[in-house]
Amino acid sequence: MNIFYQPELPNITYLDHEESKHCVKVLRKVTGDIIQVIDGKGNLYEASITDPSHKKCSFSIIEVMHTPPSPIYRHIAIAPTKNIDRIEWFIEKAVEIGIDEISFILCEHSERNVLKLDRIQKKAISAIKQSYKFYMPKINELISYNDFIQQTFEDTHKFIAFVDFENPVQLQNSLVTQGNRLTVIGPEGDFSLKEIEKAESLGFTKVGLGHSRLRTETAGIVACHLMTIINNNFKIG
Repeated sequence: MNIFYQPELPNITYLDHEESKHCVKVLRKVTGDIIQVIDGKGNLYEASITDPSHKKCSFSIIEVMHTPPSPIYRHIAIAPTKNIDRIEWFIEKAVEIGIDEISFILCEHSERNVLKLDRIQKKAISAIKQSYKFYMPKINELISYNDFIQQTFEDTHKFIAFVDFENPVQLQNSLVTQGNRLTVIGPEGDFSLKEIEKAESLGFTKVGLGHSRLRTETAGIVACHLMTIINNNFKIG
């Protein structure tokens, strides 16, 4: 069954223009048809269409089912790639795997210093619907690396991924079963040594992501996957 998204539920019981058009024009839903709508806050609503307008499809709520959040909060901070398609691919896959928060950081070696979140948000919404997720991750505006790492992340294990094949510390061996997790991923040119030293002085652990040199978006997916699967929260299908 197709899933629709309305973040203002239960206060607003109609779909926005884009969702309404898909529901009525593409799927040809009519009055009385049953649809499923998520609010991105863990709730799945079973609803009945009351007004199949392709501009503002209204519905009445029949039943609400709540899914509890992941017991561990997973946060990825990543430098946007020069090619926006690659970062959009990362968003899609990270949401499918499972992520709670995504931050974008501007580093010394960053190739992109402007990022519009509108399309990023749409990619995330599409991914939660496709993968039958009930939580919309928090997606933050682009922020400077220094401002980001100086924030307070309470009860969080903090990691910074860096290409250093002499570093024996790997993310997969550093994740513990309890506590929230934050992994920071740098740009294609990686972090500068100054940035690494700054992070370590603030309590971040420098880690590797295996023995291959990964592209930024691939490194983000590997980190997201590890933070999820090691906590046994990963399901296929």
